[in-house]
Amino acid sequence: MKRLLTVAALLAAGSLIAMQAAAADDAALIKSAESAAPAAVAGGAAVYAMEKGALRTVREGTNGFWCMPDNPASPGPDPMCGDANSKEWLMALMEKKAPPKGKVGFMYMLAGGSDASNTDPYATKPEQGNDWVTTGPHVMVVNAMDSMQGYPAQAKPDTSKPYVMWAGTPYAHLMIPVK
Repeated sequence: MKRLLTVAALLAAGSLIAMQAAAADDAALIKSAESAAPAAVAGGAAVYAMEKGALRTVREGTNGFWCMPDNPASPGPDPMCGDANSKEWLMALMEKKAPPKGKVGFMYMLAGGSDASNTDPYATKPEQGNDWVTTGPHVMVVNAMDSMQGYPAQAKPDTSKPYVMWAGTPYAHLMIPVK
């Protein structure tokens, strides 16, 4: 009986340690995600983490915005936050589907970002000729195709000024530096 109680206590302790580690990991994810937007937006935003190709809800939101933490697989910082329309746009991008019609979205990336390509939304790593781009703190207007005319859309943009990323694709969006 004593041995059974010892085993039960060890299992309970192991579960408690695992739960504490998961809570600490989630706290780190939330902190990273919240770095993408002003506190007034990030503090009430839902937080999602990408795990095994799917989004896991880390924290429920209260203000209609969402945030995602830095992606360790990405070469640069890339936490992001956005409104509901931008989430639909992002999900369409991730699922390789057409973006929703008539829904302009707004996103924050105040920690900056780094992308394997300024021309290919599906590039996974920087390679010769795929137009690697690193952008400092910025905001994005997504799914506003007709409103981007007149902004630079070259493969190697001046990232200190507004420009179009992924021009010529359904996921073209306006990048606007804020610092």
